[in-house]
Order: sequence, then C-alpha cells, then structure tokens
Amino acid sequence: MNISKFFLLIIVLVLLVSCGKDNSKKSVILEKDLDLQVLEAYEEGLKSLKEGDVIFAAKKFNEAETLFPQSEWAPKSSLMAAYSFYSQDYYEDAILELQRFIKVYSYHENLDYAYYLLGLCWYEQIIDEKKDLQTIVKAKDTFSLIIKDYPNTEYALDAEFKIDLINDTLASKEMYIGRYYFERKKWIPAINRFRTVIDDYDTTIYTEEALHRLVEVYYTIGLKDEAKKYASLLGYNYQSSEWYEKSYLVFNKKYEKQKKNKSKKNKSILKKFKSLLE
Repeated sequence: MNISKFFLLIIVLVLLVSCGKDNSKKSVILEKDLDLQVLEAYEEGLKSLKEGDVIFAAKKFNEAETLFPQSEWAPKSSLMAAYSFYSQDYYEDAILELQRFIKVYSYHENLDYAYYLLGLCWYEQIIDEKKDLQTIVKAKDTFSLIIKDYPNTEYALDAEFKIDLINDTLASKEMYIGRYYFERKKWIPAINRFRTVIDDYDTTIYTEEALHRLVEVYYTIGLKDEAKKYASLLGYNYQSSEWYEKSYLVFNKKYEKQKKNKSKKNKSILKKFKSLLE
C-alpha cells in the first residue's frame, strides 16, 4: 500500500512538472505573440502618422499600449499617441494623453519629454493675453517644473526661453489693464498694475513704460516725491530711453519747447552748411 502511494505521488509530481512546462511554454508563446501584435500596431501607427492621419495613428498607438501594458512598448505608444494629436494641433486630446502618461508612468525615463510636450500644448494655445490667462499660467507652471526637476536637459533651456516670452505676455496684460485704469483716473488700481510689472516682471520689455506710468500717476495725484523716486530709478537704469525722456517732461514742461528750438537750430545750421558746398 505504501509502495502504491509512493508511485502515485511520483506520477502526480511528473504530471505537475509536465503541466508547468506546458504552461511556461504557452506563456512564452503568448508573450511573443503579444509582442508581435504590439509591434504591428505600433508600426501601423507610425505609418499613419507619416501619412498625416493622426487620429488613426493615435488609435493604433493606444491599441499597442492596451494589448500589452507591461511591455516596453506601452509607454512609448502612449507618448506617440500624445505626439500624434499634438502634431496636428489637437491640443486637448494631447493634454489628456500626456496627463495620463504622467500618472501611469510616473517613473519613466521620458517623463521630462512628457512634461515638455505638455508645456508646449498649453503654450501654443496662447493667442490673446487679455483672455487666455489660464492657459498662460498652466504653460508657465509646467515649464517652471521642467527647469526645477530637469535642469540639465535641453528641455530646460527652451523652457527658460518660453518663460521669458510668457512673462512678456503677462506683463503686457498688466500694462493693458493699468492703462485702462489710468485713463479712467482710477489711480490706485493703476498703481497696483504698474507695480506688479516692476515687482514680478522686471526683466521684460515693459519695465521702462511701467516706471514712467508710475511717475505720471504719482505726479498727477500730487505725490511728487514718489514720482521723483520712480523717475530717478528710470533714469538710473534707462537714461537713454524714450520713457525716461517722457518722464523728464512731466517735471520740466519747458523741455519740449527747448527741444523743438534746438531741432530748428540744428536744421538751420545744416542748411547753411549745405549752401557752402553748392
């Protein structure tokens, strides 16, 4: 009886081992088959992308990802789907794909590229600084993240450049609103807007004008010491600019008349000089 049990145990073990081998073979075959299907879908996606059919391309890339989520092709396919949408300005679809990629593949080696492409999707939707504030802010936040988390990449270099342009856009918006308040004699809101440009966007092209506008506002409401302070700041940093000249006019009304007389005198001398050559 014990011998029979022993033989039965041997037989069971043999069957289990053979089943394990069969399952292992089936698993390998299935994995290879999936890899082939994924590769086929991915290549179809690439072909469609080159032909300009970005919707079908994105569909095939998504299919490749879904077929074998554990495959190395899955994150690549997800990124390619996002790029397909981006390449033809389907920004909202691209943004959704990229946000999903960042969530699902949060440790992937191409995460920096995903953030960069996401930043571009926001950035390229900026049309009017007076209306697109949410888009502008999201673009700036994304590029700032790239500079902070991936400082030694080529994406960080371009992100810095893009942020400079975004700051120009934001400063332009502040100046637009500040001028609006100034024209309507709403002095405090105007001051606040011009101060924002000085405090937050001091490297933009609007800094000189903002300083001049503050000179104008403070001089108009009778705070001449404040006006002189900003005029001095403008003169110290931008003495040769047209905005400094305009601020100088605020304090010296005779300057314009002197300037015109000087111009007439120069023309007269030039005319006389030319007559000597004839």
